[in-house]
Amino acid sequence: MKQTRIGGLLLGGLLLGARGGVLLVSLWVSGVMGQEAASEDFSGASASLRQSLLKQVQIAEKLAPQMGVHILELESGETVFNRAGHQLRIVASNAKLFTTAAVLDSFGPGYFLETRLMARGGVKAGVLEGDLAVLGGGDPNISGRHHFGDPYGVFRQWARELLRHEIRHIEGDILLVDGLFSDDKVHASWPKEQLSKWYQAPIGALSFNDNCVLVRVTPAATVGRPLRVELDPPLELFQISVTGTTRASGKGAKVVIDRQPGTHNIEVGGFLPVSAKPAEYWVTVEDPVQYFAAALRAAFREEGITLSGRMMLSGSPPSGTWKRVTTYRSDLLTTLEVINKRSQNFYAESLLKLLGARHCGQGDWASGIQAVTEFVATLGIETGTFHMADGSGLSRGNRFSPVQVTTLLREMFFHRWGSEFMRTLPYSGEPGQSWKKRLAAPPYRGNVFAKTGTLRDVSAVSGYAKARSGRTYVFSILMNGTRSNWRAKQAQDAIVRQLIDAG
Repeated sequence: MKQTRIGGLLLGGLLLGARGGVLLVSLWVSGVMGQEAASEDFSGASASLRQSLLKQVQIAEKLAPQMGVHILELESGETVFNRAGHQLRIVASNAKLFTTAAVLDSFGPGYFLETRLMARGGVKAGVLEGDLAVLGGGDPNISGRHHFGDPYGVFRQWARELLRHEIRHIEGDILLVDGLFSDDKVHASWPKEQLSKWYQAPIGALSFNDNCVLVRVTPAATVGRPLRVELDPPLELFQISVTGTTRASGKGAKVVIDRQPGTHNIEVGGFLPVSAKPAEYWVTVEDPVQYFAAALRAAFREEGITLSGRMMLSGSPPSGTWKRVTTYRSDLLTTLEVINKRSQNFYAESLLKLLGARHCGQGDWASGIQAVTEFVATLGIETGTFHMADGSGLSRGNRFSPVQVTTLLREMFFHRWGSEFMRTLPYSGEPGQSWKKRLAAPPYRGNVFAKTGTLRDVSAVSGYAKARSGRTYVFSILMNGTRSNWRAKQAQDAIVRQLIDAG
């Protein structure tokens, strides 16, 4: 059985990945799903492969006339298929590949994002006769995501540390330091009419709960009565306006939720049948620091810590003598997995700004993009040959060519942290992820590691595929002007299946 060790991965063997609940992942076993490898004689296979791929691509082009495809053989770097591969396309969430690659190269897999809780002043009879300060480090993980669904999980840890220091009351203020990132928390090119949607959450150096609140809508017990609405977490920061009503069963359901721009006012309209189950929606907040402050105060109250002072915004660490109470740390690889496996825009934009702050001294989009541009230049992708607007791909200004995407992916496979990069990608048939139903049956299950991307009229997928022959391929399929994104995904899967079967 042929084995190649690259970047810590053993191709033809097994990848152990205890993080994220994945205990054992079969990564491209030589042959397919444990079968014996085919003959190493590839004479004539290249022309045959190109023809079979061309047939599937031509079918896909009927769904997306603005389409580009590039496929290369991983080990040699030889192009095996190219169809408009040098033309720039809107890449949607495939932009996250560039962001996460640059962040991993810059920070390294052992990096931790840190949010520090500091204190000044003496402690007397359980009272801190001074202030607390929270130093924002750009960590997007302060939420219930890694704390069994409890949004206050991190704050409860802080409260326990304060109690361990025999502090039960804060006499002074709590200073919230968020100056690491720029004040522009929403990208200028994001659709204005979608600012309340979870995927357009504002970006701040101090963030809580993905800068979204969960809105749970339940029908009333009586037809004609207003819908019942509750928030998680239930903070007084928000004002709720309900115009939606409860209808008789069998009438369908349509709930409309919006947040008024510039406010924390949430409007709930539409209707639910009286027998309907609760419906849940994530809605963005207007001011991340206000949200952070309200949640911190509420969590401390629940844990028995009271406050006399104010929650105050600070752009830089305050002067004076401060002592560290505790530091919340999030590991980089888990954060990158959320970006690539769950395609979480908020995480990608947070790390792009953090990259800018580290490399250029400015935690803004322009500096982050400058750092990514400098990194990909070292891979052979020339500056000025692509357009990058944000870190997540939400902006339609992100335009790369399929050749540039495959160049990045091949270089990252041979990167010193190539195995870590690979582990952040979803794989075909992965339980609980976006690929759980895509290419999920043998011989395709587990043989594709790839990132998807979807916007209106845009569908993209780029990654790695292990063929029946034992060869590994890098591919990028960028489809613009799609008539149906659902059918576009089917066409993409047909191309990848052909690559695995005939490659």
